[in-house]
Amino acid sequence: MLETVRGPRQLIVGEGVAQNIPRVVAESGSRVLIVTDQVLLGQPGVADIVAAVREKVEVVEVFSDATADVPLTDVALAVSAAAEVDADVILAIGGGTVIDLAKIVGVIRRHGGTPRDYYGESRVPGPTIPLVAVPTTSGTGSELTPVSVLTDPDRALKVGVSSVHIVPDFAIVDPELTYTCPATVTAHSGIDAFCHAVESYTARPRAHGPRDPVEQVFLGRNPVTDHYALQAARRIARSLRRAVSNGGDTQARADMSYGSMLAGLAFSHAGNAAPHALQYPIGAATHTPHGLGVGLLLPYALDAARDAIGDRLAVLARVCGLDVTDASDAEATDTFLTWLDGLLADIGIPPTLADIGVARADLPRFAEMASGVTRLIQNHPGPTDTASLTAILEAAWTGDRTRRP
Repeated sequence: MLETVRGPRQLIVGEGVAQNIPRVVAESGSRVLIVTDQVLLGQPGVADIVAAVREKVEVVEVFSDATADVPLTDVALAVSAAAEVDADVILAIGGGTVIDLAKIVGVIRRHGGTPRDYYGESRVPGPTIPLVAVPTTSGTGSELTPVSVLTDPDRALKVGVSSVHIVPDFAIVDPELTYTCPATVTAHSGIDAFCHAVESYTARPRAHGPRDPVEQVFLGRNPVTDHYALQAARRIARSLRRAVSNGGDTQARADMSYGSMLAGLAFSHAGNAAPHALQYPIGAATHTPHGLGVGLLLPYALDAARDAIGDRLAVLARVCGLDVTDASDAEATDTFLTWLDGLLADIGIPPTLADIGVARADLPRFAEMASGVTRLIQNHPGPTDTASLTAILEAAWTGDRTRRP
């Protein structure tokens, strides 16, 4: 046995825990950069947090210009804002974009250079300045993970900085901060979290050497990640529809916060797989939301790998509350995939790549690009050659998952 588990120094979860943010920040530093976005800054809950931090911390600078997908221009601006106040702690309040931005700012603040110096796995040379991460969506799990995903204009797909050193020091997960999250964002972030859970649970297991837990970030599934992933899938499966249709359903919001958190813990070790790798070039080409893309691709990637993971898909069917008593693994898999199709439709995820403007002629190129995202593709339990990845995209483009004998 050779495993590792990664996470923040402290994780605080529950309704009302946001009141602890000023104290946690003040104990971490005296000059804070708050990273958020303009929409959130205008919301009473976030404005109250900012005001409370100002009362507790000596120097406060707010960078509220975070935009979707973390373009490198945002990184440069936020780094400059941190330098202006000589920030020694960062508070991120927002979704995955905001927290990912805060992570890379912390890297550059401590180690210098540019984001390009850290692309890939385990290239951050050591700890960064303290980061307190406060999610306002239930989806990315970025408040717990060793990954920051950026958009580089010189590349045709998103890029990742992956390192144990960028896991936030503190994660404060308060479901009350998600109550005002719009339905579309709730849907896209929520299905992203479900993908994290399912991709972690079905990730390819890998043998490790003693140095791998330090030199690599994603290591494949293990019994600990299985536990987190299944608990996450159970909560999200029973509550995502409810959270999307009624944002005031506090129990559903709590389930989604907990589910997103647990899924983040799962994929911080196990890693994501083909849906995420394939979404990178597709998202960059279509400018569609990340969660929409991975959710759309998930059933096609699972179907392509079903011969290798049929037993695990059957477990997921039961965990998600489906009636598969006395069903074979193949039957349970069919039931699960049909249920997943219905879930995606109910929350507004388009069924095909054609629906989001992907040109069929581009599919082989996207597959080739995704095959280069080794840290993700190596976790996919099915074949990962370019032809097999292209076949997944072809099925997702046509909407035809029919398996013929």
